[in-house]
Amino acid sequence: MRIRPFALLFVVAGIAICSSQVSRSQIRNSAEDPAALSGHVNSAEEGPMEGVLVTAKKMGSTIAVTVVTNAEGTYRFPSSKLEPGQYVITVRAVGYDLDGSNTVDIGAQKGAVADLRLRKTKNLSMQLTNAEWIESVPGTPEEKSSLRNCVTCHTLQRPIRSTHDADEFVGVQKRMANYVNQSIPEAPQTRLADRLAVQQDVGEEGGQQRQQQSLQKMAQFLSSINLSKGPEWTYPLKTFPRPSGKATRAIITEYDLPKPTRQPHDVIVDSDGMVWYISFGEQIIGKLDPRTGKTTEFPVPVLKPGSPIGELALRPDQDGNLWVGMMYQGAVAKFDRKTEKFQTFSLPPEDNKDYTQINQVDAMHSKVDGKVWVQDAGEYSLRQLDPVSGKFQVFRPFPAPSPNVYDIISDSQNNGYFTVFGADQIGKIDAKTGKITLYKTPTPNSAPRRGSMDSRGHLWFAEYRGNRIGMFDTETQRFQEWVPPTPWAQPYDVVADKNGEAWAGSLFTDRVTRLDPKTNQMTDYLLPRSTNIRRVFVDNSTTPVTFWVGNDHGASIIKLEPLD
Repeated sequence: MRIRPFALLFVVAGIAICSSQVSRSQIRNSAEDPAALSGHVNSAEEGPMEGVLVTAKKMGSTIAVTVVTNAEGTYRFPSSKLEPGQYVITVRAVGYDLDGSNTVDIGAQKGAVADLRLRKTKNLSMQLTNAEWIESVPGTPEEKSSLRNCVTCHTLQRPIRSTHDADEFVGVQKRMANYVNQSIPEAPQTRLADRLAVQQDVGEEGGQQRQQQSLQKMAQFLSSINLSKGPEWTYPLKTFPRPSGKATRAIITEYDLPKPTRQPHDVIVDSDGMVWYISFGEQIIGKLDPRTGKTTEFPVPVLKPGSPIGELALRPDQDGNLWVGMMYQGAVAKFDRKTEKFQTFSLPPEDNKDYTQINQVDAMHSKVDGKVWVQDAGEYSLRQLDPVSGKFQVFRPFPAPSPNVYDIISDSQNNGYFTVFGADQIGKIDAKTGKITLYKTPTPNSAPRRGSMDSRGHLWFAEYRGNRIGMFDTETQRFQEWVPPTPWAQPYDVVADKNGEAWAGSLFTDRVTRLDPKTNQMTDYLLPRSTNIRRVFVDNSTTPVTFWVGNDHGASIIKLEPLD
């Protein structure tokens, strides 16, 4: 098991195996798929414990499987999920560790039974999620919200466990501002130039002074909540409840990627069941066989040597080709899955600056008019690529300095819908006329981030600062919004499945939110360890559907299979 120093990974101390205490007939509830491993989870404080995540990982394997205890404290691994062998057992239950040994042998003929005994943890701070830290620290809503900027590259453990004073934090912020967003502690990359809007803002009268004041204000806040004044925090650490009810009915599989520097920002599943991913900070597109865990990786061409590397968007076209946003390489790439060859399309030299950042691309409906939608985060513009000629048509929704125009999503007519992360709007570019229309979200300053279009013409999107799941009906031009059940979820992306339910992920809670818009019921599935969630994906070929996501800071891919 990889243990990353900055991750909020709950590493267990062990388990107690007591096969005499649990009857296999009590736990085995399926004649077709009997239990490979089962048992009860208890503690002195609670007795049987619901909502404890139990993970089994075979020695030497890259695949870990997790189940969740029910209201009776029972957990059960189907035999189809665990083959015979020796397994390391870990758990996630905030506030608790395990007692005893942490290995179990699963035989070829009979399922193993292991009761797990938990004890109160001696180091609660290492178990908190980003959201629980934000809930715990003292401060105004504005100050707490500012912590959102820290989690792009690492968890909140780093600043909150640090001992920097305010003056030191000013220097830390200036150094970190020089890194591109795809940096992680293991692989930092320096930006060559700020985004155009940032340059314009700083260049205005008083711009540098405003920037310095902002740094000092943030530094004062950070030094008031970290360990700069002593070895202990002066405020109580708050935790959220464990999963219960429907949220316990899921099986989670996590696949390790080849190196700890892999950042699977986007993950999608093709028609053959193969899982594709990109690396946020590396020139790589990869393929994972979920049956075996085997990965195959293809090097993405480097077009601008010396510029930061990495990809962001990964989306298919109607023929199953994969399109990639090449970020600071100033281009988009098309990958033919059959020939395994790349074709790249660079911005013209006069537009391809040091700050150029081609993040998003959508070619799903390019057959309508032969055009591919592209977003440039360097100058917050949108473009249409003609792959035949290689030429780009530019659309600028706002005058300079523009707010952050973030994602671009096509509809069935290849109109381009975009999210205005720097404000609170959804925009539309008419594919035929080029007319731009803006629609304001009901929640002010909502920061729409990434999204997707469902088959009914509903645009689902994440309202990052608004802490909402949003839906825009492109026919009626009406919005609906839902607040996730876990505080500080701050959704990053939303996708609808074939049943009309919506799925969202979070950088903060380590939870996946499932929304039934017909009943407004929401279910939060907790993941086995700290999970930096970006793009989310639903495989509709299974029943129930299967949810996929990359752990951008954990070098792994996660499959969540709801049991209902």
